[in-house]
Amino acid sequence: MSVSADFLRSQIDYTAWASLLLLDAAAALTPEELTRDFQTADRSVVGTLAHIFAADRIWLARLSGAPVPGFISDQDRSLAAVQSGWPPVLEGWKRWAATLTDADAMAQFAYTDTKGRPWKQLLWQVVQHVVNHGTHHRGQVSGFLRSLGHTPPATDLHHYYRQQH
Repeated sequence: MSVSADFLRSQIDYTAWASLLLLDAAAALTPEELTRDFQTADRSVVGTLAHIFAADRIWLARLSGAPVPGFISDQDRSLAAVQSGWPPVLEGWKRWAATLTDADAMAQFAYTDTKGRPWKQLLWQVVQHVVNHGTHHRGQVSGFLRSLGHTPPATDLHHYYRQQH
C-alpha cells in the first residue's frame, strides 16, 4: 500500500481541526461537567482530552527527534493545561508534516515506546495511528457531552472535507 505525504498532511490537518472543535466545546462546560467520572479509562471529559493531548505530544516528540516527555502528568489533567498546551502541539504536527515527502511517508520509523521497548513501523502507519487514536477518544468525549445534555460539535471526517471546499 502506498500513502502520500499530502494524504498524511490532510489527516493531520483534520485531527487538529476536530480536536480544537472539541476543546472549544469543553470550554463551555462547568467544572463539575468537565470532571464527571464516566467510568472509562480516562474518566472524564478533561481527562480524556488530556489523554489525547499527551499522546499527540509524545508522538510528535518521537517523530521530530525531540526529547520525549513523560506520557501524562497531573498538571496535564486540567482544561487550562490542555487549552494552553495542545494548540502549539497541533501546530507542531503541521510544521513537521509540511516538509514530509512521499518517500518519508513510506520509510521505516524506529522508536521506543513508553515501556522502553523498541519498535519499527512505516511512518504513515504511525501517523494514521495518531489520527485514529484521537478520533476514538474524541468520540468518547462527544458521548460524554451528550450524556451531559450538550450537543457535541460535528467532528466527522466528511464535515472536515465539506469545509475545505
